[in-house]
Formats: sequence, C-alpha cells, structure tokens
Amino acid sequence: MEEIKILLVEDERKIAESLKKGLSEQGYYVEVAYDGLIGKKLFETYPFDLIILDINLPGLNGYELCKEIRRHSERIPVVMLTALNTTSDKIEGFDAGADDYIVKPFDFKELLVRIRALLKRIYHNIPTGNILKVADLTMNLDSKEVTRAEKPISLTAKEFQLLEYLIRNKNRVVSRADIALNVWDIDFDTKTNVIDVYVNFLRKKLDKDFETRLIHTQVGMGYILKENP
Repeated sequence: MEEIKILLVEDERKIAESLKKGLSEQGYYVEVAYDGLIGKKLFETYPFDLIILDINLPGLNGYELCKEIRRHSERIPVVMLTALNTTSDKIEGFDAGADDYIVKPFDFKELLVRIRALLKRIYHNIPTGNILKVADLTMNLDSKEVTRAEKPISLTAKEFQLLEYLIRNKNRVVSRADIALNVWDIDFDTKTNVIDVYVNFLRKKLDKDFETRLIHTQVGMGYILKENP
C-alpha cells in the first residue's frame, strides 16, 4: 500500500508536534491543522486515509468537523483524541461519526494499535453482501437504510455499525468484549457503559414499537439478536 496520509487536527502545538514526529517515524505522512476551520479546508482539498481530531478546537469544534467529514465520506476512519472523558462526551463523539475515541493522557503505542486496526478494517475489508436480513428487519449496506416490517428506522453511524455486527452474528451470544473489539476496535473497558447505552438505543428504535423483540440480554454473558425469538 502507498504511504498512508493522516490529517491531525490539534490546537495544542506541543501535542501536535509530538504526534506528528511519532507517526512520521512509523512511516505515516502527517498534515497538521491547529484549528477546526483549517482542518476542514485541508480535508476538502487533499485526500487523507485517516483523521485524528481534538474536540475543543478554535474555529470549528471536533464534533462539528466530524459531522462535516461524514457528509463527504462514510468510509474514512476518524479518531477523536480528547481530554473529555464522560460517557455523554463519548456518545456525542460516536454520534457525530467518530470510529474511535481516545482520552488524553494516552499511551502512544495504544494510539498506534487503534490506527492500525481502523486502517486494516477499512482497507482489507471483504464485502459480504449488500443486504442483510433477520426476521422482518432489513439492512441495506449501500444506502445505509434500515427497515423493520417495511417501516424506516433512522440510525446513527455507530448504531448502524453495532446493528450490522449483531446481524452478522445472529442467534449467537456476543459479549461486551466482542462488541468493543469488533465495533469500536478497542479492548473492553469495564468502567464505561457506552456499549450498554448503544444497545439500549437500538432496542428503543428496533423493538419498542413491535410485538416481537429481536435483541435479548443473556445475563452475565452479553447480547443476542434472535432471528426466531
């Protein structure tokens, strides 16, 4: 593969310079923007393979910049790198379209592992079909449309990824660790309830208005999406 190009949007210059140096030493090409508006302009002007964003940015914050990026591309991986560490902060980041969320201070080696996992998922992914179906639930991977009993269901990008993983593993119990690794590309952190929160988001959208529930909890083990509940 040709040289991977990374856009780093970070207003703390010491952190930006340190990250650029470390990533460059790993063979990545890194372009730095010190505010959100410049980051947006660079993204729209040059092709990048991965984006790293701070959230508290001058000009345009990381949440809004991530949304702008997602309007142009659903494919490009976005990593949020920030000091904001509450569950609501993380949910807002994932809802904006981030693929991963890393809290400062962080271990540079961990960042490298996350970057490699995202790049591998994006550039070595093997298509397995454009339409997924379970019971009366249909998921179109191309149009990003989801329906149940022909009723449209609106999902965020992260909810869509979570549902896709559950469908691909239908009738099988998946643990929180499985979900963390395969949907968030991270090791499961027992101190966060982000996964449970997102499963509940899906339940409200997929099961609340229907007589038959699809998503079930296996106490002490994880979750299962059942084709024939």
